[in-house]
Amino acid sequence: MTRSMSSGQEPRTGVAHLRSTFQTLRRTTRRALIPFIMGGDPDLSTTRDLLFALQDAGADVIEVGIPFSDPLADGPIIQAASARALARGTTPAGVLAAIARMRSRMHIPVVCLSYWNPIVQFDHGMSRDSILTPRAFVHAARASGVAGVIVPDLPIEESQLLRRVAAPEGLATIFLAAPTSSPERLRAIARASEGFVYYVSVTGTTGTRHALPPQLTEGIRQLKLLTTKPVCVGFGISTPRHASAVARVADGVIVGSALVQRIGDQRGRAAVRAAASFVRQLRRVL
Repeated sequence: MTRSMSSGQEPRTGVAHLRSTFQTLRRTTRRALIPFIMGGDPDLSTTRDLLFALQDAGADVIEVGIPFSDPLADGPIIQAASARALARGTTPAGVLAAIARMRSRMHIPVVCLSYWNPIVQFDHGMSRDSILTPRAFVHAARASGVAGVIVPDLPIEESQLLRRVAAPEGLATIFLAAPTSSPERLRAIARASEGFVYYVSVTGTTGTRHALPPQLTEGIRQLKLLTTKPVCVGFGISTPRHASAVARVADGVIVGSALVQRIGDQRGRAAVRAAASFVRQLRRVL
């Protein structure tokens, strides 16, 4: 099981933590396993248990979703998980607090996925800023031990404010690259991304799929010609066979809907056990 640092020795910034993780993986020719869970689904106590269990099962980075009422990039499985979390009263602050409570036990990076609205609305009204900014969210995220943030509905052309605020905090800004992006745009996305570049395997939303697109391998290779930063692939990776195929060309594999489905099918400790078992299966092929 690859680990970049021992517990309690987190690098100074989230950017540095992600960088050291991928440097270690490259030296050992391993591929990063990045499971996605929805914060607050089925509840925040289980989220905390999942963070530790997935780390123990072999995750190299964990992506935690912040539930939102209009998740444009998410398919039915993650939409349902987000709705369940919101129905239980989960808030962005609650998700960050759950991560913070596990900070002393986590030695792998945790990144958050959030849409732009929850980020700029975070703590609004209590902030000294007179306009909506990501400042309060970024500060709270880093204080909670979050290494990076992924914002699916924030194009790089409109990301300067987030990047300007995140840089002094050492919070990595991770952007999505699509199969339809031009080489010029892929290069710009890679330049803006810190930690890794998130390559979307398909056009459309997240979700489990029976097969991956035949052009995926070529798309990953084209992006890797444009950047030396790690390229991690998500959307539609549903089985160990999918993960193994992607790992032949990518630096990391992101698995979301297939894992979230297993969590949603169970309750309590059974959900944690099912999730950990699935991540161990994925780890064995990476």
